[in-house]
Amino acid sequence: MSTIEEKQSIAEAEATPFDSELIFGLEDRPPVLIAFFAAIQHMLASIVGIVTPPIIISNALGLDVSDASYIISMTLLVSGIATFIQAKRMGPVGSGLLAIQGTSFAFLGPIIGAAIAVKNQADAHTALAVVFGCVMAGSFIEMFISRFLHMAQKIITPVVTGVVVILIGLTLIKVGLVSMAGGFYVMTNVPDAFASFQNLGIAFLVLGIIVVLNMSKNQYLRMSSIVVGLTVGYIVAAALGMVNFSRLEGMDLFTVPQPLKYGIDFSWGAFFAIGLVYVITAIESIGDLTATSMISKQPVTGDLYIGRIKGGILADGLNSFLAGLFNTFPNTTFSQNNGVIQLTGVASRYVAYFIAGILVLMGLSPVLAGIFRIMPEPVLGGATILMFGTVATAGIKILATQEMDNRSTLIVAVSLGLGLGVTMVPEVLKNVAPAEIRNVFASGITTGGLAAIILNLVLPYKKTKSQT
Repeated sequence: MSTIEEKQSIAEAEATPFDSELIFGLEDRPPVLIAFFAAIQHMLASIVGIVTPPIIISNALGLDVSDASYIISMTLLVSGIATFIQAKRMGPVGSGLLAIQGTSFAFLGPIIGAAIAVKNQADAHTALAVVFGCVMAGSFIEMFISRFLHMAQKIITPVVTGVVVILIGLTLIKVGLVSMAGGFYVMTNVPDAFASFQNLGIAFLVLGIIVVLNMSKNQYLRMSSIVVGLTVGYIVAAALGMVNFSRLEGMDLFTVPQPLKYGIDFSWGAFFAIGLVYVITAIESIGDLTATSMISKQPVTGDLYIGRIKGGILADGLNSFLAGLFNTFPNTTFSQNNGVIQLTGVASRYVAYFIAGILVLMGLSPVLAGIFRIMPEPVLGGATILMFGTVATAGIKILATQEMDNRSTLIVAVSLGLGLGVTMVPEVLKNVAPAEIRNVFASGITTGGLAAIILNLVLPYKKTKSQT
């Protein structure tokens, strides 16, 4: 996810190339070996972010290793295809930049909430059918927005975006904390093992390693901190007997993608919750792509820039449609890869073709996906608790860039109050409306986000002296 303050400050910057030392520019073709090693660094910077959302959703739904591994495989496969589309720029689709696509954390809350609601009335496969149907339907919202970005930015202001991003992070904190203690399955079925010393010890080991490496002056250690933390945690957990490798037995070495493997269904409640997040991620991606343009010494104003942004957001929507079609979750641009461009000095979009190839090959291997799937929840929780906290912090930073007058303060206060309120006490909605309506507003992101949008539209701006 992007740190969205980039979007507001950078998008208004002058069209002066970013002061970075590039060895290979956007249209340069590096030697194969250099391109491959640059691609490996991008993959390491993004791999955890790509696979973590499907792991969390699979755990929340209690999917077996076979289903979860398949979804993780398709996540990697679609991320590879999406990265190729984003960099290739076919007609109006794609930015033509070295922009990596991966699974978006922003959709976790609405997807988990909608999926569990359906599962409680049917089964996990029906829940997946509803989610993937709504992912595909919602993707058209982002594709539509890509043609009218100037209008969207007037409605989705930095104050609105900041509130929604804070809610995304805060509503996911519970998910991360439950994972640290052992996961939803353990909490429900083996309560005595939940929050055991061993589980929390592993989680804090992973968290501590990530924090320490993030404080390092070595940029490569900072970039790889999450990968290193998860790897060490995985090894220690395996040594303690927390990893059951027998669950990988009988898995195929390769898999064949099956579009709509779980069918397709629809729910208005899930659609509204997921659709709102598409609006926000479209605005976020503007920041990611603008930052990539600057680092790549490309203009950030003018027709070329606008064309890249529109093409990038259109690709975001199309790639999310493909994600739903191939049984996985919405895609978005990844901002962390901008740091890799700066470190390597390689901005060539042709490197994205290597990244795409690596991700596609990884996605065709269920065994590799299975290794991610059997990762103990406390290991994953140690990393995700920090990731989700970082998301909320990004939202706070967005608000910090704005003048918080009485109007803005009211928008933030009411929206956060309502959004966190329905998250903490969902029973408040039980007598208010039919189940379908309740399912929409049970998501704190939806309730808080809609409140922010409505208040932003109806509350009058304070008149300046020149207007009086």
